Amino acid sequence: MTQPLMLALDTCTDLASIALYDGQRVVSEVTWHSARRHTVELMPQVIAMLTQAGVTANDVHAVAVAIGPGSFTGVRVGLALAKGIASANGLPLFGVATLDAIAYAHHAQPQPVTALVQAGRGRVCWAHYVQGASSGAWRTVSPFAISSIETLAQTAPAPALFAGDLLEATRTALRAHLGERAFFASPALSVRRASLVAELAWPRFLTNVSDEIASLAPIYLHELPAGLIP
Repeated sequence: MTQPLMLALDTCTDLASIALYDGQRVVSEVTWHSARRHTVELMPQVIAMLTQAGVTANDVHAVAVAIGPGSFTGVRVGLALAKGIASANGLPLFGVATLDAIAYAHHAQPQPVTALVQAGRGRVCWAHYVQGASSGAWRTVSPFAISSIETLAQTAPAPALFAGDLLEATRTALRAHLGERAFFASPALSVRRASLVAELAWPRFLTNVSDEIASLAPIYLHELPAGLIP
């Protein structure tokens, strides 16, 4: 292939996604509900996607991977495979936060965005994103956090667009706390896509700012008391 090719992986939740991206187009992408079968499904899916696209691992120039927050097992499966491919083939590796990828899908609209990942036991991982008032740059305005939905609602911009593969119970709870100030991305726009991970990593690939393969670690969040969450 004439263009450099990036392989991107996202297995941070039950929803898994892989993509091939060349900076100009999404060459191929596969997204599916893995139901916690990432360990047995991921590598065969990658091989099948490469075959379908008419390329091999030798045609891949870089690897990007979502590093969480997300499920403990899911994040580690994707990161382990990404490290293995990058190390075995001498490729640069780029880690991308899951919440950044979720929010990035909505960066072209002016409304504040809250990116969410379900965390179990009625909790969510979240961060708030806005367009810069002067520069127009897309940026996060909160640290990554994990909390109850009630605590999240107390910190959320209003109105805000909530994005992520959310349980209906989460949507209902946010509506109960925020009413008409809560908006939700449609089901199709809520799907995490590995091509978003690739697109966020691409500028770093072009400038040779990669992560250390050995030290790149998952993002895991620990719940803080509500009063300590900004």
